[in-house]
This record gives sequence, structure tokens and C-alpha cells, in this order.
Amino acid sequence: MSDSTASPRLSPAFTGLLDDAAIFPPGNSPLEEAVPAFLSRRSEEYADLVASFVVSDHRLPDLRTLVGAGADLPVSVVIGAGAGGIAPAASTVDRLDGLRLTGIEVALRDPADLVANARRVIAGIDQALDLGLVDDDVAVFVELPQERPSAGWLAAADEIAAADLGLKFRTGGVEADLFPSVEALGEWITAALDRECPFKCTAGLHDAVRHTDPGTGFTHHGFLNVLLATRASLDGDDPVAVLAETDPATLVARFRELGHDTMARTRRWFTGFGSCSVTEPLDDLHALGLLTKES
Repeated sequence: MSDSTASPRLSPAFTGLLDDAAIFPPGNSPLEEAVPAFLSRRSEEYADLVASFVVSDHRLPDLRTLVGAGADLPVSVVIGAGAGGIAPAASTVDRLDGLRLTGIEVALRDPADLVANARRVIAGIDQALDLGLVDDDVAVFVELPQERPSAGWLAAADEIAAADLGLKFRTGGVEADLFPSVEALGEWITAALDRECPFKCTAGLHDAVRHTDPGTGFTHHGFLNVLLATRASLDGDDPVAVLAETDPATLVARFRELGHDTMARTRRWFTGFGSCSVTEPLDDLHALGLLTKES
């Protein structure tokens, strides 16, 4: 997080909502451009909208020449090497000047045995903790497969929740089949909340409201939809109806009825999302009049 004085008017509902995933598709920003852009935004008025810089584990050594002593780059590391890559990645962050580990993200890659895969990830996190490479306040999110929850999917979610880790849901990408249905996303959200497990999303959530991209024809989920759907599920209502809503005025009215403070508490569960764009979510919140409590 940036200096707490940087965004004095930002609604608490949106503090740390984004992780800057500029180097990932479809943005694909060069690392040597994305890092300076992140650091330069730290002094802007709404800097606290962004929590961390997302980087893959194999790109960590490239940060050596981009971030030096005296800098403070909070990083959330995507582990591509599986459970065995957790401790080495954390060790790399620990050795590099100017980096601060704030998050670890790792996907389960063995669909035939998700429970055993989840246990290996948990063991990898425990190892990194025992070695002093990961602090207790580092957020860990485990990505489950993009499928309607099966018995194995739910059992893996049980393991992750029992270990006090978070879930990660992929909500889009560069191909149509990477966008889950509202029914699937609603089931994922409900499964997380049933287990009192926080979750984050990644990909496809640049805009606040559900819409169809005219360029690709892909229908994107909206991050405001996801936040309000999380609140609906917590309140015992149907999250799917909220996820399917495409009228901005309806969503804004629902947000205002619930209030900024209630939505800020909801962020305990929907912690935020990775986005290759920072300006698009910021512009949307401006346009909807939700960026600050005063607007």
C-alpha cells in the first residue's frame, strides 16, 4: 500500500481494490515500463486504489535492475513452478533490494487430485513460513480450476479454507472460454463464503459493470457486480442475479442503499482483483460517482 495520506478521499470500499497486473495479457506491458509506472503513481491522489504489483516468479530476477535500495515495491508473486516454487520465489524477493512480499498466488495444476495438490501448496507455504521467508500477513491465494464446483473442487476449497488461505477465481482472459458464466461465478463466491474464505479475482474485470466488449464480443463480468454479489450472498440473497445485472444505474442505487461502510466491510471477503489496467477501473468509479464517500 502507498502512504495513507496519498488518497484521503478514496472510499474505503475501494482501498487496495486493484493489483497492478500490467505485464500480463492482454496488457502485456514491458516490465521496464510497468514498474516505473507503478512507482510513479504512488504520489497520485488515488494511489491507494492499487495494492500491489503482480509479477510471475520467473520474472523476479529481472526486477534487480529496475528496483533499487530505498524503493518500496509491494509485490504479489504468481508461482508458475507449483508448490515447490513457493519458497524459492519468496527467497528471491527477500534477497532483492526494494521489494516487499505482500502476496503469493498459486494455481492447482493437478485436476485429477485437487485435494492432494492443495495439500502440497499448503505444505509449501508452511515451509516458507518456517524458513522465515513469508510473514503471517502475506496474503496467499490458491486458484481453483474454472469449472462448476465438483466434489473434488469443494474438498480442495475445504483444505484451503482450513489452512486460512484465500481462493482465487479466474474471471476472464484472451479467449471466450476463460469467462465463467454468472452461474459458475455465483457458485464460486457462495462456496468461498460458506467456508468463511476470502477470495480475489483475476482477469477480465477492467470495467465496473457487466458488459459485452464490442471489439472481441466477450461478455465481461463487472467488478462492481462482483462486490455487490458478494454482499448479496452474505445477506442470503441470490448472487447470480446481481452478477447478471448490466444496468449501471441499478448497481449504483444498490451500492448507495447499502452504503460505503457496508461495502468496505464486504471487502473482507472479496479482497480485490488483478487488472492489467489501472485507469479503466478508476475512470469507471469516477463516472459512476462512487470513488469517494462525498460524491
